[in-house]
Amino acid sequence: MKTYIYKSTKKEELYLYIVNKDDFSAVPQELYDSMGKEPVFVMELALSSDRPLARENVDQVIENLENQGFHVQMPPRPEKLGEFNNPKKQHLH
Repeated sequence: MKTYIYKSTKKEELYLYIVNKDDFSAVPQELYDSMGKEPVFVMELALSSDRPLARENVDQVIENLENQGFHVQMPPRPEKLGEFNNPKKQHLH
């Protein structure tokens, strides 16, 4: 299954997967508006159960695309980023 991926201009690492390029008709208006002025096309991707995605469950993405016409990839939660070191918060010795 082919999908077209767009990134938000408003929220970093928020992506929208849709079935047809530049066709946002299946996307609820509120969700579309939350993407910023206009979502930016990132890539076209062929989805397949035997090709996992880095951050999303590929089968869930395919199911969402088939059932609702879109899939939203939310930014990772901080606890999922692993050990994050903020240099401004390092202890002085």
